[in-house]
Amino acid sequence: MNHEEIKRYFESNPPPKELRLTEWANITDTQVFLRSCYSTIRNFSGPVDRCPAWWHLRDFYILMKKTAAPQAQSREAAAENIQEDVSDQALSEEEAAL
Repeated sequence: MNHEEIKRYFESNPPPKELRLTEWANITDTQVFLRSCYSTIRNFSGPVDRCPAWWHLRDFYILMKKTAAPQAQSREAAAENIQEDVSDQALSEEEAAL
C-alpha cells in the first residue's frame, strides 16, 4: 500500500477529529496531521520507506483499520437492537389495542 491509496481511504472514510495514536502521541486535529504527512512524503527526497511521515501515516492507517472493524460490528448490533425495540413496541401497541 502506498500513501496515495491511504489518502483515498481517508477521503472516503474520514477519521475522528481527535485520536490517541500511541501513549506518547495524541493527535488533536487528524486532518492537519494527514495534510502534514502527505506534504512531507511528497517533498521527501529519498526512498519513501525512509520517510518518518510515511511510517506515521502507515501506523495511523493501521490503527484506524483495526478500530473500524469493531466499530462497524457495534453499529450493526445497535441497528439490530433498534429494530428489535421497534418490533417489540409495535407488538405491545397491538396487544394494548386488543
